[in-house]
Amino acid sequence: MEHVNAGCNPVLVTHSRGGITESFHRGVVCVVDAKGQVLYQTGDIKQVCYPRSALKYFQHIPLITSGAFARFGFSLKDLALMCGSHNGESIHVAGARHILEKAGLSEDLLGCGAQAPTLKQDYIQLLKEGKEPMQVHNNCSGKHSGFLAWCAHNGASTSDYLSPEHPLHKEIRRITALFHEMDESDLVTGLDGCSAPIFAMPVYNQAIAYKNLLHPEKFGDPELTLACRMILEAVAAYPEMVAGHKRYCTDLMRVTRGRIIGKTGADGIYSLAIPEKGWGICIKVDDGRMGPQYNVAQQLLQSLGLISASEAEALKQWLVNENRNYAGNVTGQTVTTSVLEHIVLAK
Repeated sequence: MEHVNAGCNPVLVTHSRGGITESFHRGVVCVVDAKGQVLYQTGDIKQVCYPRSALKYFQHIPLITSGAFARFGFSLKDLALMCGSHNGESIHVAGARHILEKAGLSEDLLGCGAQAPTLKQDYIQLLKEGKEPMQVHNNCSGKHSGFLAWCAHNGASTSDYLSPEHPLHKEIRRITALFHEMDESDLVTGLDGCSAPIFAMPVYNQAIAYKNLLHPEKFGDPELTLACRMILEAVAAYPEMVAGHKRYCTDLMRVTRGRIIGKTGADGIYSLAIPEKGWGICIKVDDGRMGPQYNVAQQLLQSLGLISASEAEALKQWLVNENRNYAGNVTGQTVTTSVLEHIVLAK
């Protein structure tokens, strides 16, 4: 697999101070239609990167198809948390513990590592209670709880459930290759921030995967189709479990009522599925800064006419950010460049 130099990619987002561009972010955008044809691209869509947490929607397909989801009586709310990168708010922590309890498992089995809650007020409250951040506060604790539930159902080891050679991750690798339309041998395996195996592939294939999430019937497996439908329904119905307060994933799916399905990934990834169009989209900000991909996603959705004026108004804080200093004074703006303003789709 070719690993390309991203230096030729266009500038997608700029930060200004006093009217001067102080810093900027290059990146890639790929939009594919229901047939996998590229409708729009900017930057090198063959660029290889890791989807990071944008892979979560696919990592829990095996939980459903194996029968574990039904056996333990999991709900769509549970599933949304398993697919999420949450803030570690009280609803998320309680949710992860509830998943483990249903499967008869201890949170001591989690291997994702301790992480402080995302929001300052939640972290302060934790410290006031004399507690320290735990693994259950990790933004991936829902995902790991689902992993462990799969193990419990299938009689698989939990002590090494994060090994790339574990039966769970062999199955996830198979599903990943299937949805990304790649050979398993072409997937590059890395270690994610939560210590789970993660697979690298071109930006184009990541867009393809989100298209296929909407069209799983092409694979001819009714159980696979049902699993995808459940995942889409879960994250649309419970967007607060996918991320939380002050998070783009939650705001986007709540405001659009699930007409737009989105998922962030670390190091500048944002992936989208557009059910009414059957499209898949992947965004990669090259320098990995978290935040600019939301500006790009919001501008892209508006330029493509995929959200209404009222929805755009409700999400406007994600389009243009006012940059402020510690005294609260506005120092400049974070905005997308003209690259994304006038998009002409391929025919």
